[in-house]
Amino acid sequence: MAGIRVQTGVLIPDPQPSGDNGNQAVISGVVETMSKMSRALLLVGLVTLLAACTGTASSMAPPGGSGSSATPGSTEEPATGEIDHATGADDVILRLDQGGGMMIRGGGATLVPPFTLYGDGTVVFRNPALDLPPAAGPVFLQNPMRTAKLDEEQIQDLLTFAITEGGLGTAKLQYDNPMVADAGTAIFTIKAGGLDKTVNVYALGMNDAGVPDLPARAQFFTLSERLTNFDQNGTIATDVYVPPAYRGVLIDTGGFPGEAPIEWPWADIKPSDFKGDETAGVLPTRVMTPEELEVLGIDGIEGGFEGMTLTDPDDPTKSYGFGIRPLLPGEDA
Repeated sequence: MAGIRVQTGVLIPDPQPSGDNGNQAVISGVVETMSKMSRALLLVGLVTLLAACTGTASSMAPPGGSGSSATPGSTEEPATGEIDHATGADDVILRLDQGGGMMIRGGGATLVPPFTLYGDGTVVFRNPALDLPPAAGPVFLQNPMRTAKLDEEQIQDLLTFAITEGGLGTAKLQYDNPMVADAGTAIFTIKAGGLDKTVNVYALGMNDAGVPDLPARAQFFTLSERLTNFDQNGTIATDVYVPPAYRGVLIDTGGFPGEAPIEWPWADIKPSDFKGDETAGVLPTRVMTPEELEVLGIDGIEGGFEGMTLTDPDDPTKSYGFGIRPLLPGEDA
């Protein structure tokens, strides 16, 4: 397989991108229909087109495109090519994120940027068009993120594609679609080659006649397909991304018992340990270790989950919705 080599290692709008710690949390008792809808919307504005294109391999070259591979275990100081970029393991140099759209309150809590390229060549991604794993009772699991390591030549190839064919080099900062309401926004970030900008594309993929900037939107759609289907439907070897920690999100259900509530599972963690400010739209969160989550007895949580209901440890008549999402490199909350 040419390309890359792995180094193991009430509905309301939710305007926050998934990479932020803002107004995001899950609510328990989500009906299965709504959960499937929120997952289908995962690739922001691609909604309808992704459904039509699921399972269709991209016709572009493999990720990186050069056919060369990184040297596992290399300790050499990374060097950049013609497109200059930061080289740190936590430095985001190319990212596709998602935000907005019509979803359940705090529905973006378990969403993760579908694609991130870091300065050292690490890629962390997830294809939102893939089928989801079976639910664990009322708890809806997400597919795990995948990871790979690119060498500098492959980094250059991908950045070149993003800046040229992908349209980011000449892109404006905002692309609107007045023909569509309540859709999501694709959020592209690039920090390379003298560029440091974030491009917001509302309702990406919904290109009816009369939508402005159609040529640019077509470029962004092509770029989003390449990034989210980075392993070309699994034909390129990657590894499961195992996060060092998770963001746990807690939301007061307001008396709604949810589905199959379970007793509060932690003796040394209290609801008050989840910090937020709901009056300011910031829902309570706490960094959770893998060991703390083992007590839940759910396998395959690497990609995050939603839909769990916990009872208050001091008041069994009170309940919370609980969900988690994996923390990416450079994230600490």
